[in-house]
Amino acid sequence: MIRTSSSIKVNGQQSKKNIIEAAREFFSEYGYLGVSMSDIATRLNITKAALYYHFAGKAEIFKNVLDEAFAELSQALNRARDEKTPEKKLENLIKAYLKFGAKEKNLTKALVLKLAPHDAKITGHIAMLRGQLINLIEPVIEEVLASKKIVKQIDSRTYASLLTGLMDGLLLEYSFFKRKVNPEEISETIISALF
Repeated sequence: MIRTSSSIKVNGQQSKKNIIEAAREFFSEYGYLGVSMSDIATRLNITKAALYYHFAGKAEIFKNVLDEAFAELSQALNRARDEKTPEKKLENLIKAYLKFGAKEKNLTKALVLKLAPHDAKITGHIAMLRGQLINLIEPVIEEVLASKKIVKQIDSRTYASLLTGLMDGLLLEYSFFKRKVNPEEISETIISALF
């Protein structure tokens, strides 16, 4: 049984938002398979029937949580792209990605590492979000490659996937060994290694 903290009220128009908020905390801490509808209902101090009134099941709640997390990550990445130089954009993008990944743990793993449950709809949804993530990173990679005047023809999408995979691997390793992520240091190392 998952520990619960203070109850969150579920009534009126705030109901879905409160359910998603409570579920997000649980999914981030315990992953998709570690959370049940009963856990969420208990956390909110409501019946499972009340929970099912708002959502068809755990998969629907999880998809909503992933969408919310992805929207926040997208905002952070877009803010990082406001820099003037391509190198600074990339550095801030890496920092934003790592900070978000360190904070969200299991949600980030699901979103970017495709560690989804064996539900085809969720797996497809995660794949779609991952594609959108690569679409956010790719233009910054293109700018950096152009600014470095790299002569060889390099596929920027592959480079964006490579960068994302590298960051994902570091987040996973740091999480596994319970080490604190230092986005400033890591971003400099990644940029030096890739460019």
